[in-house]
Amino acid sequence: MRRKLYCLMLALMMSAAPVLAMAGESDLHYVKGNGKLVIGYTVFEPMNYTDVKDGVFKGFDTELAVAVCELLGLEPEFVEINWDTKEIELAAKTIDCVWNGLTITDERKGNMEITVPYVKNAQVVVMKAGSGYENTVSLAGKTVVAEVASAGESVVLSDEGLKQAEYISKGKQTDCLMEVNAGTADAAVLDLTLANAMIGEGTDYAGLVIVDELETEFYGVAFRKGSDITEEVNKAFQTLRESGFMAELAEKYGLTLAP
Repeated sequence: MRRKLYCLMLALMMSAAPVLAMAGESDLHYVKGNGKLVIGYTVFEPMNYTDVKDGVFKGFDTELAVAVCELLGLEPEFVEINWDTKEIELAAKTIDCVWNGLTITDERKGNMEITVPYVKNAQVVVMKAGSGYENTVSLAGKTVVAEVASAGESVVLSDEGLKQAEYISKGKQTDCLMEVNAGTADAAVLDLTLANAMIGEGTDYAGLVIVDELETEFYGVAFRKGSDITEEVNKAFQTLRESGFMAELAEKYGLTLAP
């Protein structure tokens, strides 16, 4: 029921929201008029998160967004959102973009304007060490979790082995790690970038390991459909690549830039 309601709301918002195209309004002019870019995010280490040691809000996407906004002459404003309703929030202009390790898919490109790929990622299976994983078929009858409306959920629903598992969606990827760590779920399917940052020795999830890599994908920043901000951000990305800023930032957070 929740999924049907979400799809209906999204369809209504999208049908009412070609405001940019119909009214001829420039999205770039709109944000310039506000003097800021409202950035939708969820807590997702190492992309956007608050460091528990110093209380500083940071991350690859956080720092990249700040650098891009500086080039565009805008003030970044970060707003935590519900990932499940990101397209609706974009269309309603409660946020101006989704900058939070968003996987580029054909479906999302149909609903939003997305930048060129900037970070390489993959979907991985995370379990407790020593779980005896062989392949996704070995999870048949077991409980698998993934973030709702995420690339991980898409993999769970399309992979022949994972289709045989009992799937439970969670609100955030970090919730998925908590479930596996507590033993209330057998496995989680989530982003490699997050898994590398949050599990293993020296973390709160020292007993969790990556047991499989399922799909390679790329991240992009999403704007309203038809938004002319997208091309400006693409240009800023090129500038920051050529200066070496993006490479240094990727090394800092243990990420791989898209080709």
